[in-house]
Amino acid sequence: MIPLQALFGSPFVGAIAAGAVKHASGLTTRRPPLQLRIHYYSWVRRLVYLVSPAAFVLIISLSACYSGARPPRIGSSAPDFTVQDSDRAVALHDFRGQVVVLNFWATWCPPCVEEMPSLVEMQRRMKAKGVTVVAVSVDVDQNAYHQFLKDHNVNLLTVRDPNQKSSNLYGTFKFPETYVIDRKGVMRRKFIGAVEWTSPEITDFLGKL
Repeated sequence: MIPLQALFGSPFVGAIAAGAVKHASGLTTRRPPLQLRIHYYSWVRRLVYLVSPAAFVLIISLSACYSGARPPRIGSSAPDFTVQDSDRAVALHDFRGQVVVLNFWATWCPPCVEEMPSLVEMQRRMKAKGVTVVAVSVDVDQNAYHQFLKDHNVNLLTVRDPNQKSSNLYGTFKFPETYVIDRKGVMRRKFIGAVEWTSPEITDFLGKL
């Protein structure tokens, strides 16, 4: 079995676990502090002792591809959808001419809860520039959803899609997942996991679309 320090001391794994991330669009985002990444990567550390070296390398490779590879729909028109819950109906095509930050999330998802304050603050700052957050919750529990919005003062445009029809159009299975859609309805960026939406790099990127 390959020792733990041999694997995690390698340039390959180190490139995944630390530092800035350069995305397909050329935008570079800073990873969250180490203490916020420990839980996410703990499963990787445990796998060193549970699987063969070959299988471990395969898993690491797939993880890197999943988090950093160019999604196949980037540069293409965003799939249109309409979602209606007990509060409102939301249709993606109604936002043509605006920059849409389409966020798939859930109240039971810790990273979703982690990024929500910065998403709300980014919307407040960028609304005048034509940036609109469309937050689609996949919560099945309607009461939990409404209580969360109230408790956390989530004043975003939100809609609940418990059947996940809209998120399935985008192939979403890990939450939160966010797409940035430009004013012409073309997908320009994809983020998987919690994002610091108020960082200058991201707000500058959104403001230039």
